[in-house]
Amino acid sequence: MLLTLTTTHEPATDLGYLLVKHPDRVHVFGVPTGTAYVCFPELSEQRCTAALILEVDPSRLASVRSGKAGPDGFTPGSFTLGRYVNDRPYAASSLLAGALNRAFKSAMRGDSRDRPELAVSRIPLEIRIPALRCRGGAELVPRLFGPLGWSVDTTTLPLDPTLDWGPSRYADVTLKGDVRLADALNQLYVLLPVCDDAKHYWVAPDEVDKLIRAGAGWLVDHPERDLISRRYLSHRRGLAVEANTRLEALRAADDLAGPDAVESDTNAEADADEEAELPPTAVPLAEQRRSAVREELERSGATRILDLGCGSGALLADLIRDKRYTELVGVDAATAVLRLAERRLRLDRADRIPERQRGRVRLLQSALTYTDDRLVGFDAAVLMEVVEHVDPPRLPALAATVFGHARPSTVVVTTPNLEYNIRYQAMAAGALRHHDHRFEWTRAEFAAWGTDVAARYGYQVRITGVGEHDPDLGAPTQLAVFTRGSA
Repeated sequence: MLLTLTTTHEPATDLGYLLVKHPDRVHVFGVPTGTAYVCFPELSEQRCTAALILEVDPSRLASVRSGKAGPDGFTPGSFTLGRYVNDRPYAASSLLAGALNRAFKSAMRGDSRDRPELAVSRIPLEIRIPALRCRGGAELVPRLFGPLGWSVDTTTLPLDPTLDWGPSRYADVTLKGDVRLADALNQLYVLLPVCDDAKHYWVAPDEVDKLIRAGAGWLVDHPERDLISRRYLSHRRGLAVEANTRLEALRAADDLAGPDAVESDTNAEADADEEAELPPTAVPLAEQRRSAVREELERSGATRILDLGCGSGALLADLIRDKRYTELVGVDAATAVLRLAERRLRLDRADRIPERQRGRVRLLQSALTYTDDRLVGFDAAVLMEVVEHVDPPRLPALAATVFGHARPSTVVVTTPNLEYNIRYQAMAAGALRHHDHRFEWTRAEFAAWGTDVAARYGYQVRITGVGEHDPDLGAPTQLAVFTRGSA
């Protein structure tokens, strides 16, 4: 079976760095059911294609049995010759997903030693799967991949091209989009067996962890989430319920509100009102914010970073991939979201953390309106979508904690631009973007606050915007960079 992955990002040869595969070699990997090969049939500065080929050994496949028939009654050993005569060696399925994980493990984690900035960026990708088994018909494929920003082209294959036997259950699928490579690979890892709806191995409870890990950032709000969970977990109802419960917990953490959380909360990764207004292929504003913050941190030269109000750790997950950052500390008042950040960063599975990353990330529970000596001595601090969750009378205490006591050389602050809200047609007049926002500032109000804080604590401030700029309203997100000289 075959899967090809093509990019036109220039130089396109960077795909080899992202996949951690030298384009001039054929890479060979042993898998339980056969042998996987990675090669580069197309290689130029303008266009590069990587091909994953899985050669299945029927005798080895026969020894790897799920022990339970799938929903259509299929198992490789469900009849005498079935273990040798079946579509498993040819049609994309969980076998190919397993080979994908074996061949591109580093790329699926988003790790790239040589191109760390590119690894966290969206690039143009085209993925071709010439034979994908689709239980329920080829129309299922756009339902699964379309909401993730892919342009989907499917062609149902005939049972026999020379005979009028009608369509088969297989489709030739092409996906096109601007997607982060790690996201694309994780989506394929989950959705290939979902389309096939039959796994080649017994599904144990640890499959829930795999689903949550591979689905981070895209599965929680997917319109077909229940179907994906059910099929990925081989229709084991208890596991599907557990998966959906944990996904709802992730959603709740991102929307967390309440007096115990707002003091140092939540990175507000994706305000529903803003993101709902974006076309499906647009880069989400939350992702644009994180990219802008990363650029400012890189420009500052900081190596030891505080993420204040880290929420479930989205920014930390981006920063840990960049080896320039030697120490990363996430701070939040809410223990629930810190637990989610711990899972996202794999701090709860120390044996799974790469050696070079161990000790680089810590999580602290603390409220930003009270001084904390543990926050002193860092190069830079980030307050991303945090200040608007703090009651206005407590803002001076927050400023004193961050700018007066912790005193990092650089502080990056982002907050919504109230003036831009009229662009969101789904929002009622006078409404704020999130139910827990205590206020939202106009550009003039944010500039006045920034200027006052900078003068009070000995910083310089530069204010800019993030997202599409409106000539009258400004950008949807406001960003301020505070800098000071040596203490």
